[in-house]
Amino acid sequence: MTEPATTAADGGAGLGKGPGRLLVWLYGVFTVAAASRSIVQMALHFGDAPLAYVLSAVAAVVYAFITYSLVRGGEGARRAALVCCALELLGVVTVGTWTLADPGAFPDATVWSDYGMGYLFIPVILPVTAMVWLRRAPVSAAR
Repeated sequence: MTEPATTAADGGAGLGKGPGRLLVWLYGVFTVAAASRSIVQMALHFGDAPLAYVLSAVAAVVYAFITYSLVRGGEGARRAALVCCALELLGVVTVGTWTLADPGAFPDATVWSDYGMGYLFIPVILPVTAMVWLRRAPVSAAR
């Protein structure tokens, strides 16, 4: 006989529980920070560095999706979050390397510039940490 699946709502272990709570909090903060930054930059200075500002907006969307996936839980959310974290890491490494190799390509910084140096390198550490958690965390059923 199988036991009923537990959910994050009824106290079952999930992606957003335990150490996952810190990831949810960090991704939530980064969602707000990147979205706020990109909205202000695009509204006031879009012509100055459109690529940088759009990349910050893309980062905000990625962060929001990962936050949602961690909170939602379940195997599908785990897989989706792993893919997004891998894409996030690829973005951070690509943009970070690009900003170091050709500083003139980005007249203004993005969240991922210089591997997230303006954010204490958290943008390059966070996806790695999240992928480790996502591979080890217990999964609860999705709500």
